[in-house]
Amino acid sequence: MRPAEGQMDSGPAVSRHSKGMTYAVAVLVTILWSSSYVFIKLGLEEVPPLYFAAVRYALAFAILALIDLFSRKSRRTADGNPLKPHSWALLIAGIAGYTVAQGFQYVGLFFLPAVTTSFLLNFTPIFVLLIAVVALNERPSGLQVLGLAIALAGAFLFFYERISWQGEWLGVIVVLASGLGWAAYMVIVRRLQKANVLSSLRLTTLTMGVGVVGMVILSAATGEYAPLTPSLVLVVVWLATVNTALAFFLWNWVLKALPSYELTVIQNLMLIEIAILAFLFLQETITALMVAGMALVLCGVLAVQVRFNRTRGSIV
Repeated sequence: MRPAEGQMDSGPAVSRHSKGMTYAVAVLVTILWSSSYVFIKLGLEEVPPLYFAAVRYALAFAILALIDLFSRKSRRTADGNPLKPHSWALLIAGIAGYTVAQGFQYVGLFFLPAVTTSFLLNFTPIFVLLIAVVALNERPSGLQVLGLAIALAGAFLFFYERISWQGEWLGVIVVLASGLGWAAYMVIVRRLQKANVLSSLRLTTLTMGVGVVGMVILSAATGEYAPLTPSLVLVVVWLATVNTALAFFLWNWVLKALPSYELTVIQNLMLIEIAILAFLFLQETITALMVAGMALVLCGVLAVQVRFNRTRGSIV
């Protein structure tokens, strides 16, 4: 269903209360995505990575398309026909954000441990910041740049004792490509959201649909597939409905209110979330050095979110 006017599809300007809610939604999405790492690692023991990704995102796209189809009946002229002037942006966003970012992430998780994959994806804020400065003319403050540096330093410290590079270069390249694709997706979607040309629901549906086509093509090219066991079917349904359809819709809504580089640093919270989930469900240990890294990440996230209001002389 389409969000009520003035709520989920409001413009970029938001009140302090609304911005707090926006940050809370962003954190919720990171928790959902962090849980995906556990589900994906377990699922990859049974099915090939690209096939797994294609099934998950195809189901998620079907769910979003169905919701969007029914919502259109009550607002046939709400969005008009905005696709033509933005078709290339939607196409690139779909390929970058889903085929490359999500599909390649599955491949990376197949070759690399989840912690190494997560570490590499923490270079995404650098990609986003550089792209946003050039494409969107977004200028982070000095404090926010410092926050980026602190968060990345914390990410490195967190995984310092667990990084293994020998014989894993293919996985490293694939995951870095995934991070670059996600950075491009966030910048493009941020630009589309600022232009307010599509609802968050339709934007998510269209870009995911494009990405799914790419995933299916890549999966078919590999010729690898496997039947899903009943337990894995349940995992795919959960990933598709909650961790994909709902989470990506919420993330695209958040991109309307927050700069893309802020969101990529909020994503660093996944380091902490994944560590906790890995400890609980994958029996992975947490060292003192990893705890120090998590503390640095938290400091970096807070620094990026804090903005000094020169006119009021207060922190907002």
